[in-house]
Amino acid sequence: MVVRSHLSAAALDRLFHALADTTRRDIVTRLLGGNDASVSTLAARYDMSFAAVQKHVAVLEEAGLVTKRPQGRERIVRGNPQRLAYARQLLQQLEHLWTCRFSQLDAVLAEPRPPKE
Repeated sequence: MVVRSHLSAAALDRLFHALADTTRRDIVTRLLGGNDASVSTLAARYDMSFAAVQKHVAVLEEAGLVTKRPQGRERIVRGNPQRLAYARQLLQQLEHLWTCRFSQLDAVLAEPRPPKE
């Protein structure tokens, strides 16, 4: 079984890099409930500067996990559940691949061995 992706290797790297950070995962979790938020509102929830949260949002946006749109003077951030579902699908494919490989290994190890002479 081959794990296939319609994303480039660089796009996959960006996706999983974005999810590798605790703050970014928390931002995605907050936004995926359908709760759009301004960058300012998000920044108020974290013990870091507005600029740091803005950088986290930019990483998430580059990975396709969130989108931003202007609304007046603010930027409203929305989660992209399709991209997160895609990451889950890729991980499930990898899990299936390794489960199959371990099953094959189990079958080989379960075969009777010829007696040693």
